[in-house]
Amino acid sequence: MRTKRSSRGRALGALVAAVALFTTGCADQGGSTEPATGADAMTLNVGQISDSAAFFPLYVAEQEGYFTDEGLTLGERPRLGTGAKLAAAVQSDSIDVAAGVMTDAFNLHKINDSARLVGALVNSYYVDVVVSPNIPDSLDDAPLADRVNALKGKNIGITGPGSGTEALIVYLLTQQGISPTEDVTLVNLGADPSAAVGALKAGQVDALAFFQPIGQQAEATDVGRIFISPARGDVPELQNDVHGVVFTTQEVLDRKGPAVAAFVRAIARAEELIGGDPAAVQELLQGYQGTLNPDTVAALVPVLQDEIPTDPTISEDAYQVSADFHEASGLVESPPAFADIVPVDWIDEALAGGGN
Repeated sequence: MRTKRSSRGRALGALVAAVALFTTGCADQGGSTEPATGADAMTLNVGQISDSAAFFPLYVAEQEGYFTDEGLTLGERPRLGTGAKLAAAVQSDSIDVAAGVMTDAFNLHKINDSARLVGALVNSYYVDVVVSPNIPDSLDDAPLADRVNALKGKNIGITGPGSGTEALIVYLLTQQGISPTEDVTLVNLGADPSAAVGALKAGQVDALAFFQPIGQQAEATDVGRIFISPARGDVPELQNDVHGVVFTTQEVLDRKGPAVAAFVRAIARAEELIGGDPAAVQELLQGYQGTLNPDTVAALVPVLQDEIPTDPTISEDAYQVSADFHEASGLVESPPAFADIVPVDWIDEALAGGGN
């Protein structure tokens, strides 16, 4: 539906509403910052938005036994559908650690300055604009400005308000002087890939701003095609952008530092495997994305190997690309300084075997 509120207002409004939803009826798990003891000390509840490409390292770490090797037990693993719900679950202590995107972490930091980024999952903006045949393929090789202008007046599917999918479309439109609240209709579809592709096929939307591998899936089934892709270099300002991330709060680090450190080390092992063994990646990816045909999975392997870092360290340069993008898109008024949200020394210590 159309909305007159600003992108920033939608994002924060969605998060505040989600916080209220998650807080209702939730036990307070995080009121104390005293170190956890017993089995709880090495147990983490980890939430993620969906089973998109960004969260493949979590699947690899689980399948390869890396979490167990690190002495970690994973409790709840909800797929929460939108970044607002994910950030709200962290804020309400429903989960300890979140696998989401930078938009989620920035929005959480806006209402809780103890939010902390502890690992990179994808160093590329892995959201694509996927279009139906309603947009002529003669525009596929046109300049970016022409492709963005072709979206004017269209219905565009996103996962939801305050999401990284909304962030990309808002940014692209505003760069061309197109209002995301007046000149297009943003349709909230949630994070279910089948529902998104189905909406495109049925003509409910003309385009999708959606995470990988939705675009590859649409192309494989002749439903649509990838029209604009930051990951392939279509949006120069988003080159080397840290997008998929692991975040938590300082309170969780104080309470369960060794467990979070073990989680980060397991992710590091998964990212190293992804970067170095294409055959293993293809087999694991087929299990992760079981509905995709083998040719699509094979095509995705080099894409993921290029996008997923070889370790979860967050560089200041990659962080600044993301911060500049979020500020330019109007989704974040004033992103936190790198040092205020990324505990560099803690991450280094965690990867070295510490993290207390």
